[in-house]
Amino acid sequence: MENMNVAVIGGGIIGLTSALTLADRGHRVTVFDPAPVSGASWHAGGMLAPTAEVVYKQEPLFPLMNAAAKWYPELIQLVNKYSDLPTGYRTDGTLVVARDRADNTHLEELSVYQALHGMEVNRLTTREARKREPALSPALAGAVEIIGDHQVQPRLFAKALLDACVNTGVTIVQEAVTNVDDANDLDADQVLIAAGLGAAEITGWFTGVNPLELRPVYGDILHVRVPKHQFPLLDHVVRGFVEDRPIYLIPRGDGTLTIGATTREDGRAEPQVQGVYQLLRDAIEVCPALEECDFLEADAGARPGSPDDLPYLGRVNERVTVSTGYFRHGILLAGMAARCGADLVEQKAPAISLEACDPWRHQRA
Repeated sequence: MENMNVAVIGGGIIGLTSALTLADRGHRVTVFDPAPVSGASWHAGGMLAPTAEVVYKQEPLFPLMNAAAKWYPELIQLVNKYSDLPTGYRTDGTLVVARDRADNTHLEELSVYQALHGMEVNRLTTREARKREPALSPALAGAVEIIGDHQVQPRLFAKALLDACVNTGVTIVQEAVTNVDDANDLDADQVLIAAGLGAAEITGWFTGVNPLELRPVYGDILHVRVPKHQFPLLDHVVRGFVEDRPIYLIPRGDGTLTIGATTREDGRAEPQVQGVYQLLRDAIEVCPALEECDFLEADAGARPGSPDDLPYLGRVNERVTVSTGYFRHGILLAGMAARCGADLVEQKAPAISLEACDPWRHQRA
């Protein structure tokens, strides 16, 4: 493929992984974003969990998540090729636990559903779970282990990505682009729109109403520090169900621990008291020793969701490719978005079918 000038609109995880992949393939890449790595990527949990993140009746999403997880080690290697900064990549696996008998029924039913779709889930006794993670509550009613689910630390990963992009020669322009025709002034042969929620405001590639039906889905997320005498409090990512509410606890190598995350569509950009209380209460039910941790931060981020919670990923004309709407799975799906997005920019057939991700699908419907 002849080297091209590519404009990437958006400097979050999706935009930067795509830019890095394109630059590594020999293209001249410019990323446009007034504030790189400050959007949804900055507020994410960072779980690479194609099995634990399964949601009922979202089967079209499963092959995308599985492909992304399969390709993630290559993405990490690519970042490490051009940057010495840490990514927080860990492969310890995930434990999923149930607080009471009703939650255990939910966990058992979910495990059956996952197994029916070819996902590997290992049932554990609560004693086995506490042997792996002694800090877990002795009152838990059930547990499973998912070996293949991993994690990155999003803020570290974003900084390493930005550093890797700069080291490959990617130009970072801290300006907004609201019309793809503006890229003509920059001699861009191809344009990749990877601006998250901002993609809904970018024009020049459609007539009439923007076909991307994006909505902000907010989530409260907490960060605590584990005291030295307790570190490491956990080794695995621990996900749980408490009175049917999902909770997750993500241990980090720097001594911090992330707790998340609520889901709400109320348009309120600040963390909500109810959400913070709920997360702390449920996390302590799963891991009582959290009460001794230092509280660092309550945060909230807006994730770009589509009506069917599937991303928009596809070529929309001879010059423009769209890559947005990754909702709760942006960090994980970056492993797929970078590779397939670069393929589309190069006008190649993507490595997997993207039929379910057609950017025009809701306009046609």
